[in-house]
Parts: sequence; C-alpha cells; structure tokens
Amino acid sequence: MRTTIITAALIAVFGSAVALPASAAPIGPGAAAAPADMVTHVQMDRMEHRMMHRRMERRMMRHRMERHMMRRDMRHRMMHRM
Repeated sequence: MRTTIITAALIAVFGSAVALPASAAPIGPGAAAAPADMVTHVQMDRMEHRMMHRRMERRMMRHRMERHMMRRDMRHRMMHRM
C-alpha cells in the first residue's frame, strides 16, 4: 500500500512536469512544491512499526553502552595514573 501511494504521487508529479510548456523562463519556487491535496499520510503496518521500534531501541542501547564504556575507560585511566 505504501509503495502504491508513493508511486502514484511520483507519476502525478512527473506527469505534470512533462505537461508544462518548454520555455527559457526559470520555474518559480511555487511550481516545484507539491500541491496540498496530493500530500498524504502514509500508514505503517505492524511489521514496519516493530522494525522502527527495534531500530530505535538498538540505537539507544548502543549510545548508552558507548557512554558507559567511555566513563569506564576514564575511571580506569584515573586509577592507573595515581
């Protein structure tokens, strides 16, 4: 479902870009933006949500472990310095 929505949006954008007349004038910044009615909310299924949650958990755990190891290393250095 997610890929079909994205594919449909890309076809609509490229289809409207091809239909524009060819001219030497630059396209304004308003023409590059997608119309408001074409932007949609993409619903995640359970599997995607679980994968995202697991990835976030792993990132947080890795960050915590890096901080723990850094503090441990600093303590180790301080103890051997004395």
